[in-house]
Amino acid sequence: MDLIKITDNEFLRQFELHIDGHLARIEYALQERKIFLTKFDMPDELIEDGYKEPFIKAVFDEIRERGISLVPTSPEIAGFMRANRRKYKSLLPVGINI
Repeated sequence: MDLIKITDNEFLRQFELHIDGHLARIEYALQERKIFLTKFDMPDELIEDGYKEPFIKAVFDEIRERGISLVPTSPEIAGFMRANRRKYKSLLPVGINI
């Protein structure tokens, strides 16, 4: 799979992935130096094609580049964080365990 390109739709407060006419999104809320990932929405076609994990990884990498903490409140995002705890634990705010 090629490197995917996400966009940050600041007006709608969501990260977006556009693939073959489909839209996947992760909604967020910003508070101080934390970003709360509140909702994950991806069409079944994109999940079946294997885009779920690369999309979440791309969002996590973007957050890491911004130097802010990540609070995964969406069940899908929290599950990904648990499965990849070692790699992304540094993104969690102090005192938050997933």
